[in-house]
This record gives sequence, structure tokens and C-alpha cells, in this order.
Amino acid sequence: MDTTLITLNPADTFGAVNPNIYGHFAEHLGRCIYDGIWVGEDSPIPNINGFRTDIIEALRRLKPPIIRWPGGCFADDYHWQDGIGPRDQRPRRINIHWGEVIETNHVGTQEFVRFCRLVGAQPYFCGNVGSGTARELRDWVEYCNFPDSGPNGSTWAQQRAADGSPEPLDVTYWGVGNENWGCGGNFSPEDYCTEFRRYASFVRGFGRKLFVIACGPAGNDVEWTDRFFRKLYKDYWIFNNIDGFAAHYYCGTAGTASEYTEQEFYRLLEKGLKMEALVLQQRAAMDAWDPTRKIGLIVDEWGTWHPVEKGTNPAFLYQQNTIRDAIIARYLQPPRR
Repeated sequence: MDTTLITLNPADTFGAVNPNIYGHFAEHLGRCIYDGIWVGEDSPIPNINGFRTDIIEALRRLKPPIIRWPGGCFADDYHWQDGIGPRDQRPRRINIHWGEVIETNHVGTQEFVRFCRLVGAQPYFCGNVGSGTARELRDWVEYCNFPDSGPNGSTWAQQRAADGSPEPLDVTYWGVGNENWGCGGNFSPEDYCTEFRRYASFVRGFGRKLFVIACGPAGNDVEWTDRFFRKLYKDYWIFNNIDGFAAHYYCGTAGTASEYTEQEFYRLLEKGLKMEALVLQQRAAMDAWDPTRKIGLIVDEWGTWHPVEKGTNPAFLYQQNTIRDAIIARYLQPPRR
């Protein structure tokens, strides 16, 4: 019988894995934020500054390097000024994407940054392109990062101090819209590129280097990527305020979350393995326009996507997770180094 000898040398390396690959994502969807991580300071559920103690402890063990917020689709109808100031005076809005429930805005900028610090992660804010303005995103960056909040400082920095943070919040990662090919405005790649350039032109660091992220394709849509970068680099002069390009990949389902055949189990594994093709083909499409790889390829939403669990609010997208999803997650990510 033929045999194959494989020798592994742990001292041999071929590259480093960016730790942000193991980041997480939190959206105002269903019970993710309210009741999920936030219960409020007055809740009988044990909490730290309103955030559930059990969730904080669990995430501390996972050590997420970065957490993206407030969406998702929610981001492109979210106006950050609604989530600052005294909590009992914040406006109540309709969450148009996820069930038209009332959004209390009890979890806003300050709260989410505190949550990230409690679990040891960096915040990654996703700005509103679909229904927002470039000025709105520019002011959010100033509120978070402008250093001088004293009597001679800026109004937004003074507001940050009044909200409890005299020192800058130091938010490095900024997304310019979410899924702008769909729920974020139904843009063409060219139209979104024009909006991205306009918005990103006003995302300034105020003394620190920011990481500015553009919306990438739905799944492995190479055409979207090529058309975006063609507009970015060919139709105009070179635009430099872009550091990342974010694709989303949901491999779907086979069967349901908890009911499936052996064949469907393997079918879902096959769907998960398509992440490798996405990374290779998207990077190749980007390399045609960015051969020095100044811009990083990001996948900031990914996973399975099962039918909504029966008996739950369909707008909350409740899906029962099992060990099968954990296996798929392992397929969707590179090994930790």
C-alpha cells in the first residue's frame, strides 16, 4: 500500500493572520442588543453599567479584538445623535428594517464604547450612507476623536465630555455604509463609489490614523468589486482615504438549523468552503487596481443562514445554532496563529 509522509515544522511560517479576522458583529436586531447584551443598570439581571455580566464574562474568554456596530442594515437608518445625551431624553425611533419595533436608543455611542472596553475589544462604527449625510458621519468622528473638549474645544467634543468622556473615545475603524448594494440604498457599484469618495473625504483623524472601510460585494460578486475599483481609480484621480473593502458572505443552509440529512450536513460544509474562493477571487480583482495591496480585504459579516425558527418573530431572524454551525464557522475562518 502506498503511503504519504507529511512533515510538519511549527517553526516554519508563511504569513501572519490579522487578529481582527476573529472580530464580532452586533446589530440592533431582535434580542442582540436589548435583553441580549443590554438590560440597563436597574435590571435584576446581574450587569455592569447596564451590560449583562454573563455576556461580558463569556466575551472576555473569547477575546474579540474588534466589534462592529450598529449594523448591518440598521446602520443605514441610524442617526448617531439619537444615541447621545441623557438616556431618558433620547428620541424613540422605528426600526424599519427589523420588525418596526421601537428603538429606544438606550445603547448609543458612549454605551457601546464602554461595552467594548469591558470585553477588551476595539469598536468598529458603521456610518449611515443610505439615509444619512456626509456631515453627519464627519461630526460623529469629531464627537468620538477630537481631543480638546475644554472651554476652547469643539462643540461636539464638549458634548462628548458632557456625556461622560472628556478624553477622546479613540475610535479607529469606520465603515462608510453597509450593504449599499441592497438595504443600504440599492446603489450600483459606480454610484456607491461616488458616495463613498464624498463621505470618506470628510472622515478625518484629528491627530490619529483612522482605518476607513468601503462596502464590498454581496458574496463573491467579482463584478461589483471590479466596477467599484474601476470607478475609484480609473474614472477619477487616485483616492487614498480607503484602507479596507468589506465583503459579506452567508453560505445559506441545507435542511434547517436543527433538521437535516447526512447529505445536507455535507452540503452545508461545501457551502462554507466557498469562502476560500471568495477570498482568492476578490483579492485578485482588487489586485488588478491595487497591486501593492494597500487596501485590505475584509469579511465583516459571514455565517450560515437558516430559515427563521417557527414561532418566533420572523423579522428578528431567530435561528437556532448548533454544533454544525460551529463547524461551519471553523471552515469559514483561517487557523489561529
